[in-house]
Amino acid sequence: MSVTTERQGSGAFVAPEKPRRGRVKCIVWDLDNTLWDGVLLEDGEVTARPAVVERIRELDRKGVLHSIASKNDHDAAMERLTALGLAELFLHPQINWNAKSESIRSIAKALNLGVDAFAFVDDQEFERAEVAHELPEVVCVDVLELEEALARPEFRPRFVTDESARRREMYRGQLARDELEGAFVGTSEEFLAGLEMEFAIAPARREDLQRAEELTVRTNQLNSTGRTYSYEELDALRESPDHLLLVASLTDRFGSYGKIGLALVEKGPDAWWLRMMLMSCRVMSRGVGMVLLNHLLRLAAAEGVALRADFVETGRNRMMQITYAFAGFREVERDGAHVVLEADLEAVQPPPPYVRLEITT
Repeated sequence: MSVTTERQGSGAFVAPEKPRRGRVKCIVWDLDNTLWDGVLLEDGEVTARPAVVERIRELDRKGVLHSIASKNDHDAAMERLTALGLAELFLHPQINWNAKSESIRSIAKALNLGVDAFAFVDDQEFERAEVAHELPEVVCVDVLELEEALARPEFRPRFVTDESARRREMYRGQLARDELEGAFVGTSEEFLAGLEMEFAIAPARREDLQRAEELTVRTNQLNSTGRTYSYEELDALRESPDHLLLVASLTDRFGSYGKIGLALVEKGPDAWWLRMMLMSCRVMSRGVGMVLLNHLLRLAAAEGVALRADFVETGRNRMMQITYAFAGFREVERDGAHVVLEADLEAVQPPPPYVRLEITT
C-alpha cells in the first residue's frame, strides 16, 4: 500500500498527515481471491487463505472488528463461510451485487462507526479505486500487500484491554438489540423494560484501569472536560484517600456492553468536585445516561457536602452539557470554555424503572 502526497493550490507538494495509531476499528474483506483462493461461483469449492485467517483472528483478539463486502451470491457465500468456520468472525456482512462503497456505508451505519474507522481489503484494483473515490477516508489495501499494511500504525490498536477480545460479541449484541428495536411495536419505555438492563457502579480496581484510560481517550461527545488520563494517573487517583474513582458497566439480556462510564471525584470537607465524568456513546440510547451522575448526587447529599463539576466546552461534548442540565446542575462560574457547575441536591432522580441498579462500595 503506497503513501502518496497531495497537491495544494500553489502547486507545492505536502506530505500526508502522520497516520493515527489504531484509527482502523473495522476491516472489510472481499471474499474471492482475497479471503479465500478462487472464485466461489466458478470453482464451487474454495479454500480459505491461512495467513489471512490468522491475521483476522489475531486482530479480532485485539478488538478490531471485521466485516465483508463481496459481489457474490449471498446464500452460497454464507454457506461456505459457515463450512469454513469463519462466519461468526464477521459483523453485518454485505454479500450482494452493490458497489463496495455502498456496502461499507451500510456496515458503518449498522456498527455506528465513522467511515474513517474502516479499512477495505480487495484483490481487484477497480474495487479499491471505486471505494477510494467514493469514501476517501477508508484505508484501501491490496491483499498482496496485506502484511505490509497491517504493520502500519493505523492497524495497531492503541489499547488492548480485557474487553478487547469480547468487542465483537458486544457489537453482535448491539446489532441484535437494534434489530429487535426496529421491529418492536410499543413505547420506548416498554422496549427498554424488555431489555432487562442491569447498571453496576463500583470503585475502580487496578484491572479496570486500562479500559478506563481507553475510555478517556476514545470518548469525545460524552466527556465532561475532554481531558485524558494515563494508566499511572488513574492508578494514583484510585489509591488516593481524597479521590473517588468509579467505574460503571451495563448488561442486558443480550449480553454485556462492557465498562461504559467513569467518574472522578475530588473530595473536600465542604464540597466534592466532579473532575471528570464520561459515558460511552453506545449506551445513551438506552436511557441510562444520568444513572451514574444521580448516584454521585445521592452520595454527596448523604455526606452533607455540595457537589460541583468541572465542564470544559470542547465543541463536541454538548450532549454531556445537556445531561448535566437535566440532572439539575447550574452554571455558577465561567472562565472562557471552562465552566463550574453546581448540583441541586434536592433534584436527585431515582434510576429509571427499566434499570436495576447494583452498587458496590
